[in-house]
Amino acid sequence: MADENLTGDAQAKDEREEVYYEGSPSLWGSVGQLLLCGLLAVAAVIGGFALAGFGWYLPVLGLLVAAALVVMPVLLVRSTHYRVTSYRIDYERGLLSKSIDTLELWHVEDIKFYQTLLNRLLGIGQISVISGDNTTPQLMLQAIPAPRPVFDALKQRIITVKRQRGVIKIDAG
Repeated sequence: MADENLTGDAQAKDEREEVYYEGSPSLWGSVGQLLLCGLLAVAAVIGGFALAGFGWYLPVLGLLVAAALVVMPVLLVRSTHYRVTSYRIDYERGLLSKSIDTLELWHVEDIKFYQTLLNRLLGIGQISVISGDNTTPQLMLQAIPAPRPVFDALKQRIITVKRQRGVIKIDAG
């Protein structure tokens, strides 16, 4: 009877879902967009004040456009949310409406890690997940902070989950 409890406890421990990463992509991953939008915002303000002689509302319009240009990339990044666990990856996106895709790890066929020199300096990276899932054949986890430990944990966990489910890869050809 003690052995049954021990086995049940071991199974319960294995079935608990561990979170490897949860959050939005880093804003550092959008530094190019932020700079471009910042330049366009400055141009909108300058243009609005340059055209002030044609109407009092043009500088105000320029300021509103500038504010929207600065806030938009931040909102787009923050409207994306990843949750990487020991059994699945949830990818949530949407500003006004929400959409969530779930990719079970046993569907994953391959994962790739990519980091440019600038990404390495900023401490971010990209993990690409290729799967046999019909709804999510490829998932890009962009601008993940401290990406290497997430990648390594995911790589090991995919092997473990496939073994638990008895998934075997058969190469055609």
